[in-house]
Parts: sequence; structure tokens; C-alpha cells
Amino acid sequence: MLKDIINVDPEILSGTPVFAGTRVPVKALFDYLEGSKTLDDFFEDFPSVKHSQVVNLLNLAQQLVIASNEKAAA
Repeated sequence: MLKDIINVDPEILSGTPVFAGTRVPVKALFDYLEGSKTLDDFFEDFPSVKHSQVVNLLNLAQQLVIASNEKAAA
């Protein structure tokens, strides 16, 4: 599933994690959200990124945060 969301290839942006099938860095999404831009703004500026990729990435990030918090509380 991760390979459908993120691609890391030394030939693409020197190995920067990008959304699979694009040259859009994953960091761009987080920069947009941090800068108070909306997901609609992101999709407008990066139409090659699929909605499902962003949703799946955010779900994965949520799972990692929850798991990390549960581990720290144990």
C-alpha cells in the first residue's frame, strides 16, 4: 500500500519522497497544511496527486501517531 502512496527513487528529486507517479514532494502537503492552506488549494496546485493518495497518507500518519502514543503510555 505504501508504494501506491509514496515513491523514493534516487533518480527523482534526488530521492526525496514524492507522491507515487508524480514529482510532487510529500513534504509539500505538510507545508500547505502548516501554512493554513486547504487540501483544495493543494489539489488545485498539484493536480497530479490523487485524492486517495493524500487520504491514505493522512490515515497512515494518524495510525503512526496513535501507535506511538500508545507505546509511550505503556
